[in-house]
Amino acid sequence: MTTAQTPELDVQPTPLALLLLGREADPKSERGVECPGDLPSPSDPDLVARARAAKEKLGDKVFVLGHHYQRDEVIQFADVTGDSFKLARDAAARPEAEYIVFCGVHFMAESADILTSDDQKVVLPDLAAGCSMADMATAEQVAECWDVLTEAGIAEQVVPVSYMNSSADIKAFTGKHGGTICTSSNAKRALGWAFEQGEKVLFLPDQHLGRNTAVRDMGMSLDDCVVYNPHKPNGGLTAEELRAAKMILWRGHCSVHGRFSLDSVNDVRERIPGVNVLVHPECKHEVVTAADYVGSTEYIIKALEAAPAGSKWAIGTELNLVRRLANRFAPENKEIVFLDKTVCFCSTMNRIDLPHLVWALESLAEGNLVNRIEVDKETEAFAKLALERMLALP
Repeated sequence: MTTAQTPELDVQPTPLALLLLGREADPKSERGVECPGDLPSPSDPDLVARARAAKEKLGDKVFVLGHHYQRDEVIQFADVTGDSFKLARDAAARPEAEYIVFCGVHFMAESADILTSDDQKVVLPDLAAGCSMADMATAEQVAECWDVLTEAGIAEQVVPVSYMNSSADIKAFTGKHGGTICTSSNAKRALGWAFEQGEKVLFLPDQHLGRNTAVRDMGMSLDDCVVYNPHKPNGGLTAEELRAAKMILWRGHCSVHGRFSLDSVNDVRERIPGVNVLVHPECKHEVVTAADYVGSTEYIIKALEAAPAGSKWAIGTELNLVRRLANRFAPENKEIVFLDKTVCFCSTMNRIDLPHLVWALESLAEGNLVNRIEVDKETEAFAKLALERMLALP
């Protein structure tokens, strides 16, 4: 029964519902969250044509980046697709593009602004497209953590390693304190470099990637790892625990990858005999341990490209990508399913929909710069230093 059939209910959308629909903003959740002007209606039958026309009008002045987790309706307009770091580097390689429209989330657009020239302007179609993982580590919390490490007498031994999925502020902290950035593809190399510089690593902000890399890829034990909880005094750890640890893991996680469980793995093996379980390293340690293959988004794509026809795969990563891969490889009789029975999109990534993209492109085509992402110069300098250390990894 619809609300149109029951007008007496007088159902009104809540502020949260409006926020999730992209019709309202929550200024407390992220700086600058707003969407000035009216969005096109999602039911507008001309949205695709409008996006195409605006993009054609802008020509080489615009370069559209599409993250792998984006909706199909958006990804069709991307000039390049990829993970966050690949896209940021692609943007830097197109200096003739005045506008970089990043169909992704906030920290990705920040990275693009850091790596592109001052003349280029990075636009995020919906400023409320944040990242729950990146938001789990604020500059104030990390500064307080460093004070705790200093009081424990170990700060000089600690090298920060921050995942690409972090804010510009956290990247800058990492650069300022002699650390490096890593991706899910090069985390092992980044940790190897860090342990050549110091005795301990502070890994931000995803505990699972840090733990999986240290234990699964580098042979450490779970006892070598402790979890720093920024919401507890001293991170919930004693000075003795901090001194004994090799890996100090920030208590953060990906809201999508953290949903997968050991039960998910066991269930899919029962339902699909002979299935290959392939998961992202942001998944929990028990899930990674139970999987057949573990790797980054790019690794997952390449593994499925190389898989034999008729093979069966259960994929533990964001659903938009899994569904796109299932459709792509269906003609080769590759059976590709989502690891969990519960549908799970990245809700913030999905805020970039066709109406927001059309609005951004049409605004730019009319000469109106909207939703610019701009990192201040001091933050940019230290963040770039951390990124350059990653690029110099052997």
